[in-house]
Amino acid sequence: MEPALLLLVPLSSYRTDDFLAAAARLGVPVVVGSDLCHAVEERFGARAGELSLDYRHPERAARRVVELAAERRIGGIVPTDEGTAIIAALAAAELGLRHNPPEATRRAANKHLQRQALREAGLPVPPFSLHPLAEGPERAARQAPYPCVLKPLGLSASRGVIRADDPAGFLAAFRRIEALLGEARAERRPRDEAGGRAILVEGFVPGAEIALEGLLREGALEVLAIFDKPDPLDGPFFEETIYVTPSRHPEGERRAAADLVARAARALGLCEGPVHAELRLSRDGPVVLEVAARSIGGLCARTLRFGAGLSLEELVIAHAMGLPGSSLSRERRAAGVMMLPIPRGGVLHGVGGLEAARAVLGIEDVVITVPEGREVKPLPEGDAYLGFAFARGEEPAEVEASLRAAHARLRIDIRPPLPTV
Repeated sequence: MEPALLLLVPLSSYRTDDFLAAAARLGVPVVVGSDLCHAVEERFGARAGELSLDYRHPERAARRVVELAAERRIGGIVPTDEGTAIIAALAAAELGLRHNPPEATRRAANKHLQRQALREAGLPVPPFSLHPLAEGPERAARQAPYPCVLKPLGLSASRGVIRADDPAGFLAAFRRIEALLGEARAERRPRDEAGGRAILVEGFVPGAEIALEGLLREGALEVLAIFDKPDPLDGPFFEETIYVTPSRHPEGERRAAADLVARAARALGLCEGPVHAELRLSRDGPVVLEVAARSIGGLCARTLRFGAGLSLEELVIAHAMGLPGSSLSRERRAAGVMMLPIPRGGVLHGVGGLEAARAVLGIEDVVITVPEGREVKPLPEGDAYLGFAFARGEEPAEVEASLRAAHARLRIDIRPPLPTV
């Protein structure tokens, strides 16, 4: 039987369709491993080509993958977020597939463990300290370096990340994150129990922020793209909006950033597969904010094309399956994505102006990913974007202008929820 790709993707992810389409183009059969509730599976059954996994217990999930491999040959495993990266590493190690060491993926998935590993390796990271919720915020507020940024360990996509400029702001941010983590624990959302009971406090690093997309092969980093984030990310919340590539920063800064990400991956122990890194360009050089053992999230990968039109998902799948490599050169044209922010909380009743937004020169598509009737929340409590806009052009500035123009044409109808009886 032809070996299959095991795609580990949460049910809430936007990326399943893009990965399945990429696998179809490569002729690779796919088994989807998702966090489908076992009770639901027992009642209704999993669909063909699906595997139900308990993402909250990585070892248990990995054992289930190994059991599957005894019946269905698995040729590679691709994770799509930090939690599934741990499962992928554990299972791939047992099956003798390309993988990162499990302990490396755990370090990368935990903001505090990652900071410790990078600092011990002598790499530039913000000053940081960890504060358990049980100890309260008063002492931490007195000791914090201002301005500082408070971050929960077990959430992603800037959820719960808040800047504080003084002790009063620190106390308010701490309590806000504490409440958010309580909700997340009730929803069983943190990646691990400990991650839901502590807050990371780190010094705020001024400067432009960039993102690097790369692929590790036997420990060597191949840079696929560097994205500029032209909107200032200075807080108090850190909602990312526009990504544009190629970067407009000087070549020396780009080389320094790529070198730092390669060194950070080695310090964490990562050696195989995609990496997505976030950095600040400080006055003293690049500073690592995050190195994740996954590719870029949401639908943002649609901005990237390589060689003869390959998608990022195709590159990632080909690497995992050991298929012959293709050109890693990104297309010459500039490209960008705007993650459409949620302006206020309430119930989404619709988005108007879509056709007008799609008609903007350079815009390839505008996709709304939140269904009508769904209650939405902005950051820092929210955990999703309204959708995505995609653009291409000859220059990065053109792409950025197209995205802003398209966004300006949207009419977002969010209304207060009806009172409960």
